[in-house]
Amino acid sequence: MFQEAQSAAQCISRLLQHDQRQYAALGAELRSQPPSAVVTIARGSSDHAAHYMAYMIMARLGRLVTSLPMSLVTLYRAEIQSKGLMSVAFSQSGQSPDLIEPSRSVRGGGGRTVAFINAEASPLAAACEWVFPLHAGAEKSVAATKSFIAQMVAGARLTAAWQEDPILQAALDHLPQKLELAAAVQWLPAIETLVHADKLIVIGRGTSMAIAMEAALKFKETCCIQAEAFSSAEVKHGPMALVDKNYPMLVFAPRGPAQAGLIDLATEMRMRGARVLLAAPQGTPSADLPLITTDHEDLDPIAAIQSFYLMVEMLARSRGMNPDAPRHLAKVTQTH
Repeated sequence: MFQEAQSAAQCISRLLQHDQRQYAALGAELRSQPPSAVVTIARGSSDHAAHYMAYMIMARLGRLVTSLPMSLVTLYRAEIQSKGLMSVAFSQSGQSPDLIEPSRSVRGGGGRTVAFINAEASPLAAACEWVFPLHAGAEKSVAATKSFIAQMVAGARLTAAWQEDPILQAALDHLPQKLELAAAVQWLPAIETLVHADKLIVIGRGTSMAIAMEAALKFKETCCIQAEAFSSAEVKHGPMALVDKNYPMLVFAPRGPAQAGLIDLATEMRMRGARVLLAAPQGTPSADLPLITTDHEDLDPIAAIQSFYLMVEMLARSRGMNPDAPRHLAKVTQTH
């Protein structure tokens, strides 16, 4: 996991060097023939990457994006009206039936199908019309790292191509250098605080909500910490009742419209006695964990999760666990 997380900058550099014409072609098609609706098809970490892309598309293009409950197709056999629909599947292996079957259904119904996938020779790739390889290389660790970052970048890249935004595209081009900086950041206070923790709340909002969900999953699978992710706007609607003295919380507060509220929440939770770890750009008052800023604030969550991955790998080892082989888990999961 450590080596794969460390290699993310190289993977993203490789990803950005490939498929420029294909992204541009899909972007042009989406502008000339906009979809009537967009759905994402994904599980686990891939679903978190899909959430990030969905937020980008909704915020920038004003088009609603929803996560498709795949059991509607695989179990309930619902006949989804697919004409004019675009589905975007995210997967590392491309093997799970509950990604493949809905993609086939959308395509068979006349919809546009897209896949961001690390395994080009896979059933999911064969099921989709537009296939964008992640170029992340083999990923052996059960806990996905470089492939997740590549999925986030692919989603941002599609958004930039659809919107035809040269500023976002230029920021993506410079992202590998920023990821190298993010990989060098030390988050030692998080290890010191969480080495004996058994529970944790992770907070994000807006573009950082996807990485809050991803961080909570990684705490569970690599460290056996019962971690749950909440939006800063939702945590007061019930979950805050859990917070007592020294209750651990990780708050992701990258730049953007949600940052001020996230920092205010961190301050309030500290006043309630929580042990808050605030991840924010260097120079932010009361920040515990420094975040590297990219050339565009919408890409800052990608650099944030890069720093997080290396911390959580070390945290798992500090807790006496092997993050490369979490118990009960397998690299390829096939669900229906």
